[in-house]
Amino acid sequence: MNSTLVVGPDLPRAARPRWGQVAAGVSVLLAAGLAGLLIGPAGLEVNDVLRALGDGLPFLDVPHGLTETQLDILWQLRLPRVVLGAIVGAALAISGAAYQGVFRNPLADPYLLGVAAGAGFGATLAFVLAPGAAIGPVALLPIAAFAGSLVGVGLTYGVGRTLGDRSNAALILAGVAVASFLTALQTFIQQRNTDTLREVYSWILGSISTLGWSEVLLALPYAGLATIVIFLHRRLLDVLAVGEEESRSLGVSTGRVRATVVVAASLGTAAAVAVSGLIGFVGIIVPHAVRLLTGWSYRVIIPLSALFGGAFLVAADLVARSVMSPAELPIGVVTAFLGAPFFAVVMRSTRRMR
Repeated sequence: MNSTLVVGPDLPRAARPRWGQVAAGVSVLLAAGLAGLLIGPAGLEVNDVLRALGDGLPFLDVPHGLTETQLDILWQLRLPRVVLGAIVGAALAISGAAYQGVFRNPLADPYLLGVAAGAGFGATLAFVLAPGAAIGPVALLPIAAFAGSLVGVGLTYGVGRTLGDRSNAALILAGVAVASFLTALQTFIQQRNTDTLREVYSWILGSISTLGWSEVLLALPYAGLATIVIFLHRRLLDVLAVGEEESRSLGVSTGRVRATVVVAASLGTAAAVAVSGLIGFVGIIVPHAVRLLTGWSYRVIIPLSALFGGAFLVAADLVARSVMSPAELPIGVVTAFLGAPFFAVVMRSTRRMR
């Protein structure tokens, strides 16, 4: 961690996101989204898709060559899938970056800290106890997932502190233990409620293949709120990076900042898990890739992680539905294939920096 980082009003301009970086993130996200709209069994021409999207805007009447069936594929299948992939990817990536800043741990990730497992446990309880939970902004599923995610991160932090070792490895080991425990509880509940086993199992693997606009409306308010809170605290994450005592000497209430960011990151993770299941490693791959390209400031990492995280998951979903077409892989399998070796590389690099 860069111990010489300057924070506050005197933060160097180089630590702020540049327009070129933001433009690159937006361009990559739009390119991934356009590929997600075009590639599939029903081939759509790029000009027709762009004209149809323009025709969908208010007060515009743009002629296009798509049939009614192709329009249904575009508006009811592919576009909500791309939008939801972008929301879930952005939420997981920005949550991972926030956890890394709060815990000052480059290995922190919602999946490895037990947060995703906690959200999965809460969502499983919702499936079992209230299988008819309505889909909507106040549906039970994201609320249960949020409560479970807070339990997961709270247990991980508590177990990590009781080990008497604040190293990166201790926190990750605590997260693995908590995630295993919560997953075991989740499995036990599933076995006791076999009528919901298939539904829960399919959801656990992580997928956005059968989701639509209702799930977009379900995840968007929670993920949006979490993103806004984390974005507003990005400067304070830079302050926390210089150390506990130094942060307090600068007038920062470190306890309040940590609690606020952890709650917001857990809410973002829960919003993603509630609609897509358990998709691991996005929160560690994307922030580290951004960090390698731009440096250590969270003022840059947070907004760019949202953009590149959305693009990453849209691209991963494209791979998941293309590599074994017409069959589809769970998107969590794709991210695990990429994330497991990436995590090993990051862990090796972290050990070398000590």
